[in-house]
Amino acid sequence: MAILVLRSVVGRGTLASVSDSSLAIGRRIVVTGLAGSGKSTFAVALAGRTGLPVIHLDLAFWKPGWIAPSETEWREKQSVVLAGDAWIADGNYHETLDLRIERAETVVVLDMPWWLCSARALRRGFTMPGQLPEGCPYSARARWRDEWRLAGRIWRERNVEPAREREVIANHGQSVAVHVLRSRRSVLDFLNRAQA
Repeated sequence: MAILVLRSVVGRGTLASVSDSSLAIGRRIVVTGLAGSGKSTFAVALAGRTGLPVIHLDLAFWKPGWIAPSETEWREKQSVVLAGDAWIADGNYHETLDLRIERAETVVVLDMPWWLCSARALRRGFTMPGQLPEGCPYSARARWRDEWRLAGRIWRERNVEPAREREVIANHGQSVAVHVLRSRRSVLDFLNRAQA
């Protein structure tokens, strides 16, 4: 099964597909997609396959006490976090996606159905994350509340977020290989053939 590699822009923010069986993905990979699409799980699996380190942007984003940084602070922090020559960065912070794409060699878009992403968010609400941002305590109740709200946000923004993401990729991703994975099977196929 060939993976779709998106390389060029075609009118109104859509991308043209080019079939490519080679999965030499380089050493700087961005993993993006809707919340609940499996970005962190995919990034960890890809790291296991390639030996590349993972940067979970959710851990880098929050300041102590769950305080969000300004966009300027977040861009500066990402510049530092992404300064290395090898990484897999997972997260869907669209306002700074351009920054990651400009450093990346490959972008992997997990384009899973919104209902699957919402269901995963709800299921995720029953478990606590393995790691939390420094200085950010989290109760089981708060976790459930946040994931419940996230499931609703996924539904509300199911068209807006992917469109925004495609636009950023189209505007900044001319020199990167973009792989769009739309099913569990395509994810497994990608992981089986990926080489750094």
